Amino acid sequence: MPQPLNSKDQSLFRQVVRNFEQKQYKKGLKTADQVLKKNPKHGDTQAMKALIMSHMNQLEEAFVLAKEALRNDMKSHICWHVYGLLYRQEKNYEEAIKAYRFALRLEPESQPIQRDLALLQMQMRDFQGYIQSRTTMLQARPGFRQNWTALAIAHHLSGDLAEAEKVLTTFEDTLKGSPSVQDMEHSEALLYRNSIIAESGDLERALEHLEKVGYRCTDVLAVMEMTADYLLRLGRKTEAAEAYTALLERNSENSLYYNGLIQAKEIPENDHKVLKALYDEWVEKYPRGDAARRIPLDFLEGDDFKQDADSYLQRMLKKGVPSLFANIKMLYTNPAKQDAVQALVEGYVSGKSGSQANGAAETNGNNNEFLASSYYFLAQHYNFHLSRNLPKAMENVDKAIEISPKAVEYQMTKARIWKHYGNTVKAAEEMEKARLLDEKDRHINTKAAKYQLRNNENDKALNLMSKFTRNETVGGAMGDLHEMQCVWYLTEDGEAYLRQKKLGLALKRLHAVYNIFDTWQEDQFDFHSFSLRKGMVRAYVDMVRWEDRLREHPFYTRIAIATIKAYLLLNDQPDLAHGPIPSGANGIDATDEAERKKALKKAKKEQQRLEKIEADKREARKAAAANAKSVDGEVKKEDPDPLGNTLVQTKEPLKDVMKFLTHLLEQSPKNIEAQCLGCEVYLRRNKHLLALKCLKAAHAIDSSNPTLHLELIQFRKALDTLSEPLPAQTAEVVNAEFEELLPKSQKLEEFNESFLSNNKNSVAHVQAALSARQLLKPDSKAQCEKDLLATLDSPDITIDEAVSALDILDKWASDKTAFAQKASKKWPESSVFDLN
Repeated sequence: MPQPLNSKDQSLFRQVVRNFEQKQYKKGLKTADQVLKKNPKHGDTQAMKALIMSHMNQLEEAFVLAKEALRNDMKSHICWHVYGLLYRQEKNYEEAIKAYRFALRLEPESQPIQRDLALLQMQMRDFQGYIQSRTTMLQARPGFRQNWTALAIAHHLSGDLAEAEKVLTTFEDTLKGSPSVQDMEHSEALLYRNSIIAESGDLERALEHLEKVGYRCTDVLAVMEMTADYLLRLGRKTEAAEAYTALLERNSENSLYYNGLIQAKEIPENDHKVLKALYDEWVEKYPRGDAARRIPLDFLEGDDFKQDADSYLQRMLKKGVPSLFANIKMLYTNPAKQDAVQALVEGYVSGKSGSQANGAAETNGNNNEFLASSYYFLAQHYNFHLSRNLPKAMENVDKAIEISPKAVEYQMTKARIWKHYGNTVKAAEEMEKARLLDEKDRHINTKAAKYQLRNNENDKALNLMSKFTRNETVGGAMGDLHEMQCVWYLTEDGEAYLRQKKLGLALKRLHAVYNIFDTWQEDQFDFHSFSLRKGMVRAYVDMVRWEDRLREHPFYTRIAIATIKAYLLLNDQPDLAHGPIPSGANGIDATDEAERKKALKKAKKEQQRLEKIEADKREARKAAAANAKSVDGEVKKEDPDPLGNTLVQTKEPLKDVMKFLTHLLEQSPKNIEAQCLGCEVYLRRNKHLLALKCLKAAHAIDSSNPTLHLELIQFRKALDTLSEPLPAQTAEVVNAEFEELLPKSQKLEEFNESFLSNNKNSVAHVQAALSARQLLKPDSKAQCEKDLLATLDSPDITIDEAVSALDILDKWASDKTAFAQKASKKWPESSVFDLN
């Protein structure tokens, strides 16, 4: 039975609610205690106290109190509502929805509960439930525009476009007067309705509607773009051409408008003369523009291309535009254009092209600037992967630096050239020189930090980043980088630690990025109500659709792959949980147990030393900043595990990796590396059906992939050496499906040698075949090492492939000295083959 309150205590209870709404949490807590002193079992007050406690970072205690409140008053909608709010704070949305629904049964007319339920249903993409909730809210308050718009969005996202349009039309019909032209919410609603009509495929009606309401819309550019698009798709070419002309007069640098105008004028792609004439008109109309000069270079050929490229290059080089090469490097997919550009710029620096006579420079100062820009362009040209010649690149960048020694871009390019040489040490040094030319520029500072991380100088990079962070906060510079969600840094830092086999810190950084993606997923929650209040409906729908594919982002793919590799390494070498095993040039002999124990003891000692240093730092920070707060005044918690020891000391690495792998396979199914790693994980977990699914997906992407070849052999070998037979049904499916990839009649040794013979000119394929041979015939190790060493004689081998060979030798527990020495002779400028 609920405990009743007298009038004075009821007034105090209402004060508690007001305190919570006004974020006066301490006052609210004090007032709640006053009520509970006289009425210790009043469920509603206990619930409100729990809610206040949860907002004071006491979520565990709040849950305990909320459960007690429910025991005292099971039929209180307030208790159930608060219970749902606590689950929402814990991100347990399924349980929160259950609690809200129970609260609604007790209080069906409660708008706050209904609203909170609707927001969670949208967060969980329960569109049918969201439609029901929004319908109920609309029936309760039909005069409130947001309810109509929200219901339309619910139908739209569930795929019922007709019903979505009907809801918006119905509301427009209920309007008594015509809203003001300045009413942005009405304007957005009109354009949203129009986009729904267009999405349904009825372009004629969408155009009619837009012509009817366009003058009322504040987003003039959107109206113009939609009108032009509809006219073009409807085949009304003359009107479409006028519409795109109007857009170009508004912004002559948008290439999409040129594409639309060309389609509207029905100019064939191969009619270069007419196309060129069209662009020349816009050059004449807007002589300072760039797009109309640059785009023709994509389709012009032969002498026409050379003439226009000459004019374009000289114009940009005279101005000293640093982004010139980035603007034209897409032309390099055509070898003839690549050669023409190279010849032109080489001519400028040699003076043979007549560029000086054409007015490239009138004074020595201008001439020097033109020459420096030309040398800089050539340095980028010879550094580019399609036209790479690193000695020439270095020669040209040195000439550019000699003319303009304080140009940051020139020094940065020199660092990139050293990076492509494979010399991370020199690359980091040169990027640091570039940074010192402009120490206040964030871009060059972050570039320098990135290059230091690539050189595994984690502490140095963090120190550099601290120049742009608020280091007085809890956690120092690293804490601030987490708070700012600096994904690129955390990713590079994690990958650097992974290369050093410091798995604790690597997992710490990579998990931090995973948590940032989770935060971005959760951050949309506030926009479910905010966007409706502000009327930004089209942007909101775009955001919801973007959130649905959030983990397609390249950074997520990258950190997921790195994390899976880290966990696989941890699973295969559990000793790495204590830190990297110290090793010389040849590593620790895996067969020498005494040597292994000695190395492990040393690693544990180093781990304890680092833990002590971190503990001392934590104590110092506590003493120096006992009241450290973030910008919003919230007290920040100290990270209890800064070295990632909890993560790395997991007993089930293959279980912990699944949250990364699941998202990766769902959001990036066309990534063959992800599929192969999925096979590795599932095979170790004895999930043969799931491993086979990954193999089939990888085979569909690229059946000749070298990693896939190795995975196929590993899978067959795993099937042939099972400790216990698979269940009958599973075995039947696995054998039938795998037969399509690798027939059972095929002998693995023959299959592998045939693969090697057919792909002997590809280093990556040879490496995969040798790895498979070593797996199938361990006694062939000496021959495999010899054949792997011979791959360095291939004219096509890259530094990355040579580094991969070192990793393969690591897995074989082989001596890497001979390979490293030969590789160092092949790439004398590189630093990656230094084993010391």
